[in-house]
Order: sequence, then C-alpha cells, then structure tokens
Amino acid sequence: MFIEQGFKSENKFWKYIVGSLIIIFASFLGQLPLLMALLFETFVNGKPYPSSNEAIMRFFEPNFTLFLIMISFVFIMLGIILVIRYLHHQTVLSVTTSRAKVDWNRIVFSFLIWAAITILSTLLFYYYSPSDFVINFKPVPFAILAIIGIVLIPIQTSSEEYIFRGYLMQGFANLAKNKWFPLLMTSLIFGGMHWFNPEVTKIGPIVLVYYIGTGLFLGIITLMDEGMELALGFHAANNLVGALLITSDWSAFQTHSIFKDISDPSAGLDVILPVVIIYPILLFIFSKKYNWTNWKEKLSGNI
Repeated sequence: MFIEQGFKSENKFWKYIVGSLIIIFASFLGQLPLLMALLFETFVNGKPYPSSNEAIMRFFEPNFTLFLIMISFVFIMLGIILVIRYLHHQTVLSVTTSRAKVDWNRIVFSFLIWAAITILSTLLFYYYSPSDFVINFKPVPFAILAIIGIVLIPIQTSSEEYIFRGYLMQGFANLAKNKWFPLLMTSLIFGGMHWFNPEVTKIGPIVLVYYIGTGLFLGIITLMDEGMELALGFHAANNLVGALLITSDWSAFQTHSIFKDISDPSAGLDVILPVVIIYPILLFIFSKKYNWTNWKEKLSGNI
C-alpha cells in the first residue's frame, strides 16, 4: 500500500520536519542564480532593483525569467532525493508508487487526457470570447519556450508532487495513523502555497478554491491508485500545456505562449468548473479504467 510505505520504526515525525527544512534550504540555493542575475543587472548595468515579485517577473526577458525560476526546482528535486534516501533510508520508488516499478503508461494517459481538456477548453473560450485574447505567437521565442518547458517544467511539477503527494502524504500518515488527515493537510498546504501567486492578488482569495480543490483531486487519485503516477502526469500537463498555450499580464508565468488573455481577471468558470465538474468526471474515468474500489477505506481509513 502506497501511503504505508513510509511506515518505518525510524521514521519519526521530527525527521519530516528536518527533511522539510532541508528541502526549503535547497529551494533557497536554487534561487541564487535568479538573485545573482538581478544583482548583476542592478550593480553592473544600473537597472533599479525590482521592488516586488510582480516586478521580478517582468525584469528579464520572459524565457530567461522562466529558466531562472525553473532552475530552482532542480535543486529542490535533488534535496528531495537526498532527504528520502539518506534521512529516511527509503527508495525514491517507495515515495512514488506501490507498484514494482513506475507505471509510465499511467503518467502518459493522465498527461494526455488533461492536455486535451486544457487545449479544448482554451479553444472554446477563444471561440466564444475572441475579444478576450490576442495571438501572442512568435516562432523563435516560442521554440525556446518549448525547449525550456519540456526540459524543466516536468521537474518543477514532479518536485511539487514528490513533496505533497509523496513525502508529506506519508509523513502526515506517520503522524495521524489515518488517511483523511494526510489528504486534507497536503491539500490545504498545497493551496496555501499559491497564496502569493499574482492570480490571488488580481482575482481574490476565491481562486484558492481552485488550488485547494486541485490539491484535493491530486491527493485522491494518489490514494485511490496507490501511487503518484496519475498526479505526476496531470500536473506536468497542467503547467506545461498552460505555459505553451496561454499567458496574461497577471498570471504566475509570463511566457511567449500562443495566446495572451487580455480580459479583466475575475473568478469565473475557469475557477469553479474544474473543481465541481471536470475533476469528478476525471475521477470517474480513472476509477473505471483502473478498477478503483473501496473508496471510503482508501481515503479515510485508519492505518
């Protein structure tokens, strides 16, 4: 069973606190290239140092900014691997899945289905409200974006999944000895992590419904499927296809995407629709394809 794979006599909860601090430190190390680039532009080229996160997002050319931000997740992933192997003495596989090896077919299926939904929904929004969008496509910057995105965005999304649906999911299970508490806590923390995203400033705290709902959805498919493969595929598709397809002046990623949303930000269907309609449909599809049963025990049972 996936969540029980973190149950070892030596895996006291204090180790998860120490491990989390190590991962946070790795994140700080990963942000040094961005900091050094900012300082170089400030002291060497005389540009004023940006006064906010939003200003930082616009300080460099978008592809370079994306590269610098994504590099930090390489350090985070290395920190996760070191913590899992040398602090908890577990294999990375044990924090990935309960199967004998990673099921790449699951990752690809989840990626493709969410990529298709994302592309279709974006095209529908464009068809029905063309005045809300402009074509932002420029071949060379887009090609560079695609290379950076394909290489680094899956590392970013995977590191987040390993933290929330793997490492912390098993850590909270060690603490609570049940499944509902890890599911709830990782979803709330995952949603709260997005509090400083520019979307929250522009749209309001209501957008956290989407982020917390997404965390809950990813936690459910991880527990029901006894592994993170579906969550890994979904998250990679969400961020990669999103970065390639659409950007806006108020989104977390400023990219050379195909479309640019120029509408006034508001909490509309794009916030509520996934949580209340699309995610339940995906749960139904996954449950039928992978023969999920015993939902109550897998999501809320004791360990």
